[in-house]
Amino acid sequence: MLEDARSDSGQSTPKRLIMAQIPVATAQSADTAEGSGYRPALVTLAVLYFMMGLITCLNDTLVPFFKNSFQLTYTQSALVQFYFFVTYGIMSIPAGVLVSKFGFKQSMVAGFAVAAVGTFLFFPASLMHQYYLFLAALFILAIGIVILQVAANPYITLLGPPETASSRFNLIQALGSLGTTVAPLLGAWYILSETSSGAQSSEAVRLPYLCITALVMVIAFVISQLKLPVPVAQAQDAGAVQSGIFGFRNLRFGLVALFCYVGAEVSIGSFLTNYIADTAAIDERDAVTYVALYWGSMLVGRFIGAGVLKIVRAPLVLSICAVAAVVLIAVSVASSGMLAAWTMVTVGLCNSIMFATIFSLSVAGLEEHATRASGWLSTAIVGGAVISFLQGLLIDHFNWQVAFMLPLVCYVFILFFGLNGYKTK
Repeated sequence: MLEDARSDSGQSTPKRLIMAQIPVATAQSADTAEGSGYRPALVTLAVLYFMMGLITCLNDTLVPFFKNSFQLTYTQSALVQFYFFVTYGIMSIPAGVLVSKFGFKQSMVAGFAVAAVGTFLFFPASLMHQYYLFLAALFILAIGIVILQVAANPYITLLGPPETASSRFNLIQALGSLGTTVAPLLGAWYILSETSSGAQSSEAVRLPYLCITALVMVIAFVISQLKLPVPVAQAQDAGAVQSGIFGFRNLRFGLVALFCYVGAEVSIGSFLTNYIADTAAIDERDAVTYVALYWGSMLVGRFIGAGVLKIVRAPLVLSICAVAAVVLIAVSVASSGMLAAWTMVTVGLCNSIMFATIFSLSVAGLEEHATRASGWLSTAIVGGAVISFLQGLLIDHFNWQVAFMLPLVCYVFILFFGLNGYKTK
């Protein structure tokens, strides 16, 4: 955020640019936010995260829907996730500039506005029934989501006392998981239910995405009318953070670990409907229910993890979850039927604490470099595009067993990070 820091004498110090995703809150920022009544702002953020989770995980329904509607290969259907998550690699830094210039509230309004444009474009894309138009709409929609995340993440940490920042962040993430749980169920009822006729049409996405457009526009308008507190972020000297950031070992390995985590999480969710339909021999509309359980288990795991992490070291919890994920994937691909389905679904429970834990371990000890590091860590979310696309290639050219070795390898690297890679020396 660009702001004038003024001394007691009224003199203005030079402006400092804070390129931050999750800046460190100071006592001043906590007092400022709390004095302005930060709880209504947290409710606003809860709604924001719910919508982000809902919109993002509807992609898991779009993958099998477009595969059937446009007669696509798995690689081609994986472009849904590719065009959505590649936006993080392209837009995270520009979105940080936007937030720095216009502030948290206006950036959130802008993010919802851009997302509304993307969801509305599903309407003409469905009328013309062109896959590339849907991909363009998803790309624009994703730009809005990136802006929302870049604005919301630091805002959560700066609202209220610094000592409870992690608790607030975990709670808001859990509410986001509620959106990811609801999305596959909505997709099954209103989108995938239309694929049984075999008609080459994309009409089924028309009404749901028009409704989402209207809802997003209403939320943007309400936020624009709210008087949200304006926290004061800890200023960082721009010159001090321009050098040496990649000299931190835990950050270097953390970038790769976060890339692997998001890639594994997204790729499993993207192909879980088709995987369970094939291995358990059930209809895709029934199989998508298990995708809801996959994301729902993350909701449960985050509440459990919030308590466990208070008494158990974070690297140990991360390592245990990574081992469990590797074992579950191995058992799933070596079996069939409902055992294969349930073991893959349970990987979601292992995922629950990984993002926050990898992130915190990656920035540990970076001090004044932490804010710039968090921006780079956000670009690592592009792993959701790369890994899911590569897994689609593996499914087309080999089989499910070979394809799921890719996320398994990702969890192996996360295990390394939890055992050794997080260490600063």
